[in-house]
Amino acid sequence: MKPDPIDELAALPPPAPPPLARELEAELGALRPVATRRPARQLVMLVAVSLIYGAGVLAVVTTRRDAGELPMGWMVGAALGWLFGFVIPCHLAMVPQAGSMMPRWRLAAIAAVITAIVFVVLGALIHPSGPSSEHYGAEHFARGHTCLEIGLATALVPIVLGTIFLRGALPVGSRWIAAALGAGGGSLGGLVLHLHCHVTDVLHVSVVHGGVVIVAALLAAAVVPRAADVR
Repeated sequence: MKPDPIDELAALPPPAPPPLARELEAELGALRPVATRRPARQLVMLVAVSLIYGAGVLAVVTTRRDAGELPMGWMVGAALGWLFGFVIPCHLAMVPQAGSMMPRWRLAAIAAVITAIVFVVLGALIHPSGPSSEHYGAEHFARGHTCLEIGLATALVPIVLGTIFLRGALPVGSRWIAAALGAGGGSLGGLVLHLHCHVTDVLHVSVVHGGVVIVAALLAAAVVPRAADVR
């Protein structure tokens, strides 16, 4: 009796897997667990490194010469305001809500907008001066570009660190997250300028010092999403 072809096929050994499949199995076998992101620890690192860097910038550019002539309450209160303006937007940009991995982009957006507005308005309303203070006025307003450069240079480190920590973690609302990161960095720049700059006229304090927050937020919103995207 002639054997059944189906039985003959069933008796044959299974075909060897192609080379690509063997390589894939080897790759899968070599996989190791990847450390998960730790947002709170990253935030602490960002704040600590940025403050150290900001202190270094202040040491280079020196503290303001009229500090002893100004109300101490205003000096301390404004410094705390700039510090909160740095920490809060960065916290909302870096740390998701408990139990979620999604960034809080709506709150980050609100924080970025409020931070930018508040420091411009406060600079326009509150700007005490002393005998050693300087006033540029409208005619010498362009001389304030140095403060803008110092503020943006200070904002650079928290923005870069935040971009590194957020790589691959910005699926939605990435531009608002980046804007909050930039606003936080700009506020750190504003803190350095508050402790350094002795120019106290309203245009300089509100438009230049406050403008550092706005410019840093816009630049971060334009650049950070692309830099943080992992394809």
